[in-house]
Amino acid sequence: MSEIERESMEYDVVIVGAGPSGLSAAIRLKQIDPDLNVVVLEKGSEVGAHILSGAVLDPSGLDALIPDWKSKGAPIKTPVKEDKFYLLSGDGHMNIPHWPMPKLMSNHGNYIVSMANVCRWLAEQAEELGVEIFPGMSCSQIVWDGNRVAGVVAGEMGLASDGTPGPNYEPGMELLGKYVFLSEGVRGSLSKEVIAKFNLSEGKCPQKFGLGMKEIWEIDPKKHKEGSVTHTMGWPLDHNAGGGSFIYHIENNQVYIGFVVHLNYENPYLYPYMEFQRFKHHPMVAELLEGGKRVAYGARAISEGGWQSIPKLTAPGVVLLGCSAGLVNVPRIKGNHNAMLSGIAAANAAAAAIKAGREGDELTAYEDDLRSGPIAKDLKPVRNVKPIWSWWGIWASMALGGLDMWTNSLFGFSFFGTLKHKKTDAAHTGLASKFKPIDYPKPDGKLSFDRLTNVSFSFTNHEESQPCHLKLKDPSVPISVNLAKYAEPAQRYCPAGVYEVLGEGADAKFQINFQNCVHCKTCDIKDPSQNITWTTPQGGDGPNYPNM
Repeated sequence: MSEIERESMEYDVVIVGAGPSGLSAAIRLKQIDPDLNVVVLEKGSEVGAHILSGAVLDPSGLDALIPDWKSKGAPIKTPVKEDKFYLLSGDGHMNIPHWPMPKLMSNHGNYIVSMANVCRWLAEQAEELGVEIFPGMSCSQIVWDGNRVAGVVAGEMGLASDGTPGPNYEPGMELLGKYVFLSEGVRGSLSKEVIAKFNLSEGKCPQKFGLGMKEIWEIDPKKHKEGSVTHTMGWPLDHNAGGGSFIYHIENNQVYIGFVVHLNYENPYLYPYMEFQRFKHHPMVAELLEGGKRVAYGARAISEGGWQSIPKLTAPGVVLLGCSAGLVNVPRIKGNHNAMLSGIAAANAAAAAIKAGREGDELTAYEDDLRSGPIAKDLKPVRNVKPIWSWWGIWASMALGGLDMWTNSLFGFSFFGTLKHKKTDAAHTGLASKFKPIDYPKPDGKLSFDRLTNVSFSFTNHEESQPCHLKLKDPSVPISVNLAKYAEPAQRYCPAGVYEVLGEGADAKFQINFQNCVHCKTCDIKDPSQNITWTTPQGGDGPNYPNM
């Protein structure tokens, strides 16, 4: 494959991923210098097709990028009017008041949005400025110039299942840039390669992750409260795992309902998807959804490590943006504003470098901005909440985490200093012999659904003749190691039913149904043997989310 000849195109900046960070970077570059040649490459069938987020949007990033976004018709119409937080038990709930929480936890001035639609609108703004945006273009390889990232290979199509060129093979192109921005989202394949090659995580804590699953429901108009925001913790996860839920009332009698499971759970029998389905049977939630219908489903991993897990963000010719860098504020449950601010900062640094006649070096000004500017001011004060939760549980996270946020907000210091994340989420997985299987209720088809039925509501599609994009380093490991030691948790942690164990004993076989994949990257993160590598399938494949 290395002998394949490809045509090439040269740009000033090549941006991988049309999410909020990549599109913000493209817009800012053209705002600074309309003559810059900027291209955005998106693996989804269209911009927004692979975007899934809660989302309550802090508009600070958008305010910095396009101050007149309201008059320009941004699809941001639903201000938060009501903000509730509950601790759930099996059949009841306790309201947690907001008054003891620091101001940074308030949702006043924020908006409930579809980030997929916001990104579609951002793409329109970028194209009006002259940015070239190519959807359906998976970036499968990095183009190296010595030790410098010089570009990416995009648009390779038509490989046969064995990885060789098929009859309709298209080799793709080399998109070369003075600088390459990686804004692939969580655990992007090229970002992962760059982080490993340049050892960008040296001296940092391991990144931590959660699995976020989301459904869109149309509910009875009598139960709908546009602008209402509800978050919960506790049941059904209890002591099995950290996490929680969100319920956001958007316009048109729709509700975004989602569930997040922190991936540092120990019990390999935990089934995150079924925890989500069970959650909807809580009396408070079931009453809201009864008589409604689910219209969409999706899932994605969420970066949760926070300030102490952000890797070095620059290497020769390349920078990491948004969720590729891990910029989510976990207690605020927000990252889109920081993603946009990272795109702005990277664009500022690249435009200045290009103006000075530089290319292919490290954009250290971007790193300096991120570690001292508004992103740092957002993430530093909350840096200990996630480790406190991981170490001591939900009650400590509310009490000690709240105290820590107050002291950071008021006085700029923490009694705890900076707590560390000790190990990866994969390494947290315990041996099956130390746990008991969990008996989950069967989905009723009204409030709860089996995985494959729900995956059909992600509108996922993959060309079946292509190579499987979920690579096993050692094909024997799922049965000989993971099944023997961990009851093969891939059967359960995948929210799309990609992985199965067929047969028993000596006849056991590991099967990968890659056509179901919604590109959440959980397998790449949680596999206890770190034997699965997520790579990009051919362009346009994967979920086709509507207004997630």
